[in-house]
Amino acid sequence: MKDKIFSWIDASAPLAVELETELCKRPAISPESGGEGELAKCEFLETWLKDRGITSLERHDAPDSRAKGGIRPNLIATIHAADKGASNTDRGCLWIMSHLDVVPPGEASLWQGDPWTLRQEERGTRADGSSTGARIIGRGVEDNQQGLVSSVLAVLALINNGIKPARTVKLLFAADEENGSAYGIGWLIGNRPELFSKNDMTLIPDGGDSRGESIEIAEKNLVWAKFSTHGKQAHGSTPDLGANAFLAGSELAWRLHEGLSAAFGDHDSLFDPDYSTFQPTKKETNVPNINTIPGEDIFYMDMRILPRYPVNEVLKEVDRIKGEVEVKHRVKIDYSFNQRMESKPTAADAPFIKMLSKTVAEVYGVKPKPVGIGGGTVGAYLRNEGIDSAVWCRIDDTAHQPNEYALIENILGDAKVMALLMLEN
Repeated sequence: MKDKIFSWIDASAPLAVELETELCKRPAISPESGGEGELAKCEFLETWLKDRGITSLERHDAPDSRAKGGIRPNLIATIHAADKGASNTDRGCLWIMSHLDVVPPGEASLWQGDPWTLRQEERGTRADGSSTGARIIGRGVEDNQQGLVSSVLAVLALINNGIKPARTVKLLFAADEENGSAYGIGWLIGNRPELFSKNDMTLIPDGGDSRGESIEIAEKNLVWAKFSTHGKQAHGSTPDLGANAFLAGSELAWRLHEGLSAAFGDHDSLFDPDYSTFQPTKKETNVPNINTIPGEDIFYMDMRILPRYPVNEVLKEVDRIKGEVEVKHRVKIDYSFNQRMESKPTAADAPFIKMLSKTVAEVYGVKPKPVGIGGGTVGAYLRNEGIDSAVWCRIDDTAHQPNEYALIENILGDAKVMALLMLEN
């Protein structure tokens, strides 16, 4: 059975390039980034899948008046298990979740060709100078069309060999991953909770390394905070008549960095770096001239917090430090969140992680290892619902870069991993 599946996948490189080519030529950029959304890409994919025998399809469209058609589409393809009684409420489904949206191409002069016209090279070179096999180049070909195409090939390999999966498989092609998932997985969990079960398991092929060794099972809690300091504007020669918002904000930024790092200073080897980080980042313009004491000042912080620390616990310390700075500088400080996400980890010894590790080792001959990351992924939404989830694929990690590429061997290899997962009990 495995040999038949692998042979079919090995022969499917032209099909992979065909699908990547068609997806690439349909930009699916979010309205936040000046695009129309994912509708054209989703409608093409829906037709393409039906024409090739994947016919159990359903759409769950999140309303968004800014997007083409007024919606952000989420498409689900279902492949039923040999025992249809093995539903998502008892044994659980295997979900493979990729996303339809892509980021804009950025500076056009940095691309060697049209970002929306796929180019194929028989042999390429990585940034470190090492040689690759055949690769395809274009915006979105890796992020996240590699994972999307691999999942489709895995399902087609089973269908074309008359093989049923061990449990029901659901391919989710989601909207809005690049801008927070409010119209994608976040919307589905909030508005279509009946789709999911705590017995489910989810593979998200949207992050990894060039050998396929890293299985992401946890991520740091993420807080992006905006701090606004309100003081009193005055002439630079008479600072005592004012309350310097810039000075107060600067002290707050420093004290938050130092104080939070000390108060929440544990280490966890699952992550790199293995500690929580509290970094002042963006700074907004205050006064336009040098000789004015600013009465208003705004800065931002990026906090990546080990999962063992609840965000509310961190914010209590933020409030304590903030209060001391307010009294010292005679200012008022408030803060809001650009993003706030807490994520429960998936256990390293969870059955799904063991299954995935086994299949990755079988296909790629590596020893997979569970890792945690500092960045936020859609896995957080699912883990917070009690669904075991892993972010994994084998990639060179060229996402969001000019001349983004995907290796054909990675698309086919990942499809083999996914197909084996579908056969696991």
